[in-house]
Amino acid sequence: MLNNKYDEIICGAGCSGLFCALNLPKEHNILVISKAGLEDSDSFLAQGGICVKHDDNDFDAFFEDTMKAGHNENNPAAVKEMIDRSREIINDLVSLGVAFEKNPDGSFKYTREGAHSRPRILFHEDITGKEITSTLLAVAKTRANITLVPNTLLLDILEENNCCSGAIILHEGKECYIQARNVIMACGGVGGLYENSTNFPELTGDALAISKMHNVELEHIDYVQIHPTTLYSQKKGRRFLISESVRGEGALLYNDNHERFTCETLARDVVTKNIRAEMKKFGSKHVWLDMRPLGEHEILTHFPNIRKACLEEGYDPLTDLIPVVPAQHYFMGGVKVDLNSHTSMENLYCVGEAACNGVHGKNRLASNSLLESLVFAKNAAKKMILDKASFRPLPDYKYDKARFLRIHEEIRKQVKGE
Repeated sequence: MLNNKYDEIICGAGCSGLFCALNLPKEHNILVISKAGLEDSDSFLAQGGICVKHDDNDFDAFFEDTMKAGHNENNPAAVKEMIDRSREIINDLVSLGVAFEKNPDGSFKYTREGAHSRPRILFHEDITGKEITSTLLAVAKTRANITLVPNTLLLDILEENNCCSGAIILHEGKECYIQARNVIMACGGVGGLYENSTNFPELTGDALAISKMHNVELEHIDYVQIHPTTLYSQKKGRRFLISESVRGEGALLYNDNHERFTCETLARDVVTKNIRAEMKKFGSKHVWLDMRPLGEHEILTHFPNIRKACLEEGYDPLTDLIPVVPAQHYFMGGVKVDLNSHTSMENLYCVGEAACNGVHGKNRLASNSLLESLVFAKNAAKKMILDKASFRPLPDYKYDKARFLRIHEEIRKQVKGE
């Protein structure tokens, strides 16, 4: 049974929503809802790892790599904030129980991905997102002040005079009007709008449509990233991503003539463009990824889940070339926010993939997503603690489903450039 009042309502149970909840005071009564199951967020799917400033001499290179990948359309202040806070976030995760791979001497083991000038990515096998998010979820379940509710949909926000006072959610078939000091949209990306995507299908840009209904500022909602290497399949449904760290560790790309045609560690959009050119040239539905240069030990220990997925499609990375194809992967635009994840509406925040703080620019650098989500989720929590927002009376407002669907369709067309 849900209450009719919470200090914070967090709409999304991925890493950004959970980390925000865990950084709010234990005295706050917090509701976290998930559109699907609590483990059905894209945060669980992140394979490669999480970036961190490797050492004190790495700032300039990390900054330059991020800006270059984003075609210099990034917000430099946001990039600086992310990099400066990166080690703090890693320490937070480790203190909560996240286990990153280590060398025999106990130091962190770093890997490299495309467009990174050096190894600076921490990882846990090839399921880093699952390791981080499942740990955050387990900790959240121990907090008496956090209520976690699956299969519950954010329908709309409640606001008056550009001030958010709560949310309308669909829970167990009922529309519930709930009051809150702050509402945090952590609704994820837009992959559900695409036929071929690495995302869960329920991620359909709901935060964008709700924001547009209330004149909350949006930014760059046509900035959509395609991941160059997803496992080709004739089956319908979500595409399995083959992490960029596979290529960072030495896997090679071949066309149908068994010819290399690109540098495998270029930025994602460049590799995607080169793959599509080869597919068009040969009239093929995919190109080929060769993981064999990594060696048996690296494949079995670093990428066991990728190998498992390939085996299920009839390919063994130890002996076979793997068919790969580009698919929609990440959303760099979203609800416009500042460095504290605050939107243009009072008491309304947005974190994670639904938000646009400018870190990624026009193209995300590999493994910056988890870091960006966590840094700015924690910033949101700190801002809410500082502001000490009061409860506001709920406005006389009713959810208009027809209007939402109409605006949602407009968003879909804008996102896809139709």
